[in-house]
Amino acid sequence: MTAALLLAALLALGLQVVSVALALARRHAPPRADPAVGMPPIALLRPVCGRDPFDAETLGTSFGLDYPHYEVVFCAASAEDPVLPLVRDLIAANPGTEARLLVGDDALSGNPKLNNLVKGWNATAADWVAMTDSNVILPPDYLRQLVGCWSPGTGLVSSPPAGVRPEGLWGRVECAFLNGHQAKWQLAADALGFGFAQGKNLFTTRGLVERSGGLVVLGRDLAEDVACTKMVRRAGLRVRLVRRPFAQPIGRKSKPAVWDRQLRWSRVRWLGFPALFLLEPFSGPALPILALVAEAAFGGAPWALVPAFLMLWYGAEWILLRAMGWPAAPRDLAAAAVRDTLLLPLWLATFAGRGFVWRGTAMAPGGKAAG
Repeated sequence: MTAALLLAALLALGLQVVSVALALARRHAPPRADPAVGMPPIALLRPVCGRDPFDAETLGTSFGLDYPHYEVVFCAASAEDPVLPLVRDLIAANPGTEARLLVGDDALSGNPKLNNLVKGWNATAADWVAMTDSNVILPPDYLRQLVGCWSPGTGLVSSPPAGVRPEGLWGRVECAFLNGHQAKWQLAADALGFGFAQGKNLFTTRGLVERSGGLVVLGRDLAEDVACTKMVRRAGLRVRLVRRPFAQPIGRKSKPAVWDRQLRWSRVRWLGFPALFLLEPFSGPALPILALVAEAAFGGAPWALVPAFLMLWYGAEWILLRAMGWPAAPRDLAAAAVRDTLLLPLWLATFAGRGFVWRGTAMAPGGKAAG
């Protein structure tokens, strides 16, 4: 019994090291762009809702991108949204970029972000569309990077967010969830050819969406990224991720905000990919550490294995954070340890409900608004 626990702990550590190696190795893979794609005109849709501390910076990066022809369509659901004056000011200050603001809400599904995007989707004739959340910082070559990842057999290019500029403990815990955990596993999966879409950045073709049943298809799951992944795979295509995730400034967060956000995403994964979700407790170090403690308590392993295991586990994560340019100070590793104490409680809490509230809208499975 004790030997099996030791073997399980070492296997978990091996998976941690391999996932980091895969995430790092893919940065050096040769270019895979499809030369037949070229540089097509792109519609960049950015849904906005409410004011966030970094809006002026993140939305401002929509302008002046290094790409031959693109248009920006900002989408807001309400004419009373407090972010609208900022959007109008940004458009006025950047006349060199074709940009417009559309206001209105279309009840396409129970997903408020998707309902907000419908008008932008319908207002542009571009065959290539990027749907990018308002809190993502776009580098000047953002669109070139998306196109550059479109290899033969691709149906969608995406990117998980990379948390940057955290403030306080819970801002750093949020970064730890985004970077050393979620982005790591997504990048490793992509390196093996199993990419998953992430709603922060979705780049695809109008033709694929229309052939799949139209934009309404993206509202059939709790989140549009799950629906996108399923749509692409049904078409016999793959989701590809960019080489380096695009940055999302985090700032200061509260413990309830971090818990609620992670619980929401956890339920999205559970209902979208239940088989994979059942394995999630083994993605963190908590269970392996318990196994090592049990081994040591029964005399099957020296107690020194416990700190050695932790050093190797978080040492691998630190290498990933440093190599990717993500927050990697000692307090960021301490935040990663806090994150790991929450992984199992979050996983268990996921089963207590099947929906969640997002930006004031109660959402339930099946693309319906909860009553």
